[in-house]
Amino acid sequence: MWQMSVPWWEFVLRGVVVYLFLLVFMRLSGKRQTGQYEPFDLILLLILSNAVQNSMNAGDNSLVGGLISASTLMLLHVALARLAFHFPRIGRWVDGKAQVLIHQGELNQALMRKELLTRDDVEAALRAGGCLHAHEVERATIETNGQITVVLRRRGD
Repeated sequence: MWQMSVPWWEFVLRGVVVYLFLLVFMRLSGKRQTGQYEPFDLILLLILSNAVQNSMNAGDNSLVGGLISASTLMLLHVALARLAFHFPRIGRWVDGKAQVLIHQGELNQALMRKELLTRDDVEAALRAGGCLHAHEVERATIETNGQITVVLRRRGD
């Protein structure tokens, strides 16, 4: 329980490498993957966590090793959040930037393809925003967290 099979610094190094790998992987997979968890996405997330477990702990099942790994991941997360806050360029890389999906009722098909959004996804977001059709929308934006926010046109426009 207390005896580690690898040195403490190896847990830290492995945690840093796995964290950065997953950060890049999740960033490249698009906003939809982080903002809207469907069963398919949750399964991927669970399998990923299981797949990287051994690469982080080197087969060590000690309590101390697990605590070092968990602490490393939490400290990396806090450090990256602080860096992203103080350096907007890092924040844009980590979080991405909001993108306009619908402008003046016109749907950006290229962005839909890029973000792997289906017509059903967009229609669900429109319904959640209080409308049924794109022509009712002034602007719909895919936020950095993957959610779609909708601003309706004013009546009479």
